Amino acid sequence: MIGLLQRVSEAAVRVDGEVVGEIGRGLLVLVGVQKDDNERRADRLLQRLLGYRVFPDDSGRMNRSLTDIRGGLLLVPQFTLPADTRKGTRPGFSTAASPEEGKRLFHYFLHQARQQYPYVSSGCFGADMQVSLVNDGPVTFWLQT
Repeated sequence: MIGLLQRVSEAAVRVDGEVVGEIGRGLLVLVGVQKDDNERRADRLLQRLLGYRVFPDDSGRMNRSLTDIRGGLLLVPQFTLPADTRKGTRPGFSTAASPEEGKRLFHYFLHQARQQYPYVSSGCFGADMQVSLVNDGPVTFWLQT
């Protein structure tokens, strides 16, 4: 699984003009599911997201995790994230999970996140979403399991 995480001071997801998920300070994570992904990889990605130290400590060093600061976690399914862009001018999606498997694993991931962490919000799988954010830093990392 792929998680493109962005440290944000705020972020929101809208579907048909209505807010379906929003957070204040925390992490916006675009989540991509690849063909060979499974629950074990989803669990590992979640563990990394919750513990990844991207927030500043009192000295300004990135030493605090999402759980340390009790920030929000906004998970947004992103089918295009695992695209193959190595050649040509059009992305290929042969490395992405099928829509059915992607939906199943994203919902598993979201359920696990909500079981383990109290401040979780999300976008809607398969919907046309508008995502707004204020990237803090900017700080952006690509995590893959």
